[in-house]
Amino acid sequence: MRTLAGVTGAALLFVVLWEAFETIVLPRRVTRRIRLTRLFYRSTWRPWSALTGWTTSDKRRESWLGFYGPLSLLFLLSVWAAGLIAGFGLLHWAFGSRIQAGSANPGFGTVLYFSGTTFFTLGLGDVTPGSAVARVLTVAEGGTGFGFLAIVIGYLPVIYQAFSRREVNISLLDARAGSPPSATELLRRHSHDHGLESLRQLLHEWERWSAELLESHLSYPVLAYFRSQHNNQSWLSALTTMLDTSALVMVGVEGACRRQAELTFAMARHAVVDLAQVFSAPPRPPKHDRLPAAKLARLRATLAAAGIELHSGEAADQALAKLRSMYEPYVSSLSEYLRLSLPPWSVESRRADNWQTSAWERAFRVASTDPGDHVEDEHL
Repeated sequence: MRTLAGVTGAALLFVVLWEAFETIVLPRRVTRRIRLTRLFYRSTWRPWSALTGWTTSDKRRESWLGFYGPLSLLFLLSVWAAGLIAGFGLLHWAFGSRIQAGSANPGFGTVLYFSGTTFFTLGLGDVTPGSAVARVLTVAEGGTGFGFLAIVIGYLPVIYQAFSRREVNISLLDARAGSPPSATELLRRHSHDHGLESLRQLLHEWERWSAELLESHLSYPVLAYFRSQHNNQSWLSALTTMLDTSALVMVGVEGACRRQAELTFAMARHAVVDLAQVFSAPPRPPKHDRLPAAKLARLRATLAAAGIELHSGEAADQALAKLRSMYEPYVSSLSEYLRLSLPPWSVESRRADNWQTSAWERAFRVASTDPGDHVEDEHL
C-alpha cells in the first residue's frame, strides 16, 4: 500500500506541475490528446452553459455565462493546489515519515494537514517532521508552494492585461460598425470623403488585433470564455465582422483596399481555424444561412444608397460564397460551443449604438414617452 501511495503521489505531483507549466509558462499551443486542463474546461463548461436553459432572458444568460471564465480560472488553481498537497501527503505517508504531532501514529488526515500548512508556508509548528526524509520533503514542498504562489500572482495580471487589450478594439468598433457590429454598417459608415483610406487603416489595425488574439488565446485558452462588457459584443462577433467586411472588399468594392483586406482576411481566418482546433470544435455549416440571396440584394442596395458600389453578378456571388465557406463553418462551430452569437451581415432595423444609450436614458424614455410614440436615435 505504501509503495502504491508513493507511486501515486509522485505521479500526481508530476502531472499537476507539468499541467501548470504548460498552461502558465509554456507560450505555445499544446496538442497532446490527453490533457487534464483541457478535460477540466470541457467537463465544466458544458454543464455550466447548459444551466442557462432556465432563463429566457438574454441579459441573465450572458451574466451567468460571464461568471464562468473568472470562476473556472480560480477553481483550476485551487484544483492544482489540492493536487500538490495530496501528492506530497501521499509521499510523506509512503516513506513512513514520522510527523511529530503529539501522538505516536498520526493518521493520514494529520499528514494532509501538515502537507497543507507546509505548501502554503504557514509554519504553525503544531505538526513537525520527525525524520530526515520528512525534512527533505518538507523543504521541497515549501519551495514548491512558494513558487506556485509566485507564479499564480504573476499569472492573473497577465490574463487580465490580455483581456483588456482584446476588449479595447472591440469597444472602438462600436461607433464604427454598430451594436452589434455588421459588415454592411461598417462599410456604410466609411462612405464619407477619405473613408476608404480610413477603412484601409482600420483593416490594418484589425490584422494586428487578430494576430494578438491568436497568440494570447492559444497561450491562454481560458480567455475565450471571458465575455465582453456588453451583451451585444464579443471577440467572436468582432472577428467575424472583420472577416465579413474583408470578404466584401475582396469580392469587389470599387476603389477599396483589396490587398489590405486580403491580409486581414488571412490573419483572421488563421485565428478562427486554430482556435476551433484548440476547443475541439470541428467546422460545421451554420444552421441558418447568414446571407441568403434576398438579403445579399438588400445589402448591395444599402451600400449603393451610401455611395459604395459592390460588384454583382454570378461571378461575384460565387466568389463571395467561396470566401464565406473558408471561415463560416469555423465561426459557426465556435459560436455553438462558446454560446456566442454571430453578427448579422446587415442590421434590418436601425438601433442605437452602445455609446448612445445608458440606463438613465432608458428609464427616462419609459417615464416620458407615450406607448404609441416611436423614438429613434440618430446614427453616425
